[in-house]
Amino acid sequence: MSTIVKNQQLILQKLGIEKLNPMQEEAKLAISSSDNIVLLSPTGTGKTLAFLLPVIEALDKNCTEIQTLILVPSRELAIQIEQVARDMGTGYKINAVYGGRSGSQDRLDLKHRPAILIGTPGRVADRLRRDNFSIDSIKTIVLDEFDKSLEIGFEKEMTEIIENLPNIQKRVLTSATQEVSVPEFVGLHNPVQIDYLDEGHSQLRIKSIVSDTKDKLPILVKALSHIGNQPGIIFCNYKDSIQRVSDYLKEHKISHGCFYGGMEQKDRERTLIKFRNGTHQIIIATDLAARGIDIPEIKYIIHYHLPLKSQEFTHRNGRTARMNADGTAYILQWKDEPLPDFIIDPEIEELVDAPIPKQSDWKTLFISGGRRDKISKGDIAGLFFKQGNLSKEELGIIEIKPDCAFVAVKASKAKKVIEQVTNTRLKKKKVRVSFI
Repeated sequence: MSTIVKNQQLILQKLGIEKLNPMQEEAKLAISSSDNIVLLSPTGTGKTLAFLLPVIEALDKNCTEIQTLILVPSRELAIQIEQVARDMGTGYKINAVYGGRSGSQDRLDLKHRPAILIGTPGRVADRLRRDNFSIDSIKTIVLDEFDKSLEIGFEKEMTEIIENLPNIQKRVLTSATQEVSVPEFVGLHNPVQIDYLDEGHSQLRIKSIVSDTKDKLPILVKALSHIGNQPGIIFCNYKDSIQRVSDYLKEHKISHGCFYGGMEQKDRERTLIKFRNGTHQIIIATDLAARGIDIPEIKYIIHYHLPLKSQEFTHRNGRTARMNADGTAYILQWKDEPLPDFIIDPEIEELVDAPIPKQSDWKTLFISGGRRDKISKGDIAGLFFKQGNLSKEELGIIEIKPDCAFVAVKASKAKKVIEQVTNTRLKKKKVRVSFI
């Protein structure tokens, strides 16, 4: 095993965080000292780090079996937590399992047991049924965004998992929603509740953009031009609508990505990668993107369709104005379309004529080697600086996955860089570099 690091200050330094926020401090103390905890805090306030720090602190470095199980409602959230946990650099093995990837990959990852296993309820239940590994050492279970897991139909799998774990001593539940009830199967008794929901969105502005026509596509383009080059999410109620909106934005040469449940896992992940590194600044999404997924620096969201429930409205809006930053939620409203009761007198936004948002200066490149090949961000940066002849300003965000990596480079240099660095060796692996 690698050198174990539990010192909080060292971990925060690795993450580039100066200090914990008040919610994280209170949650860390409660999770360290109590066995039943419910943590309620808005999306984007740092709940992941709040529960990971005390969970890692409590791990037994001499144990070779799984000690903590974290259940999440979506593949993206599983990947996100796995990445945060690895970025903490604690030396513990951490793995995520989820639908959309092969069972053989799960078996390979679980051959040497992680200290922390993260996963969606369906895949974790399947692995527990199939795999011959001990569950006796699992003492802590975290149900992250647990109400969302229940909402999308994972109650049966969650019940099966929890009822088959004989030695659970600590239960941590998190949510970004106030009106949640905890099912009996969770086994939560007299929990300590940490509630920061009332402190979440003081900087959020809600504005209405009125369309003279029932077809909102023209006003959407005008709104995006009015807003300008800022990162944001357009929410639609249906995936078919996403395709229609996407086609219209393509016609107007507005760069964007799409994110919805019917997409291949690989494509969803790449949408988020390209958004994080600035290749595109707009995501068109269903409510799948409204919760738990780490896409920071959202300046605005647009309700292309009015949400059907107040909770959806809350969670969509929660993607912006995070961590006390400013943000705006725009409602696209046909002039004869009544607003639901939970949207009360939004401010009317008058649009000004403006040019179409400019294309991004960045392109995302795929590299056919990753963490399993012992490739680091430094290795990739070195290759692109030396062999690709890039300056520091021309190399953007690098993300490394188990079997591949992604790097943002200036669009003007991308084609030439591919020619210069593809089919070269990184560590011991010959890698291909291509556009995605």
